[in-house]
Amino acid sequence: MKNIEFRLREEEEFIKLGQLLKACNVVSNGGEAKLRILNGDAIVNGNVEKARGKKIKEGDTVKINNININIIK
Repeated sequence: MKNIEFRLREEEEFIKLGQLLKACNVVSNGGEAKLRILNGDAIVNGNVEKARGKKIKEGDTVKINNININIIK
């Protein structure tokens, strides 16, 4: 499993799930992010998440494929 640490900008409290997947190069565009999320491929803090607008905050963990993304500040 590949581990990625994603650092929120100082002024940000969260990033939306779809934006996170694009920022980490897990998907190539927003359409792919939408499909992957709707298919139930994204797991946020151990639960399947199907809302691409889900707010991902410091301390959250997102898993998709064999990629584990930890959110830090």
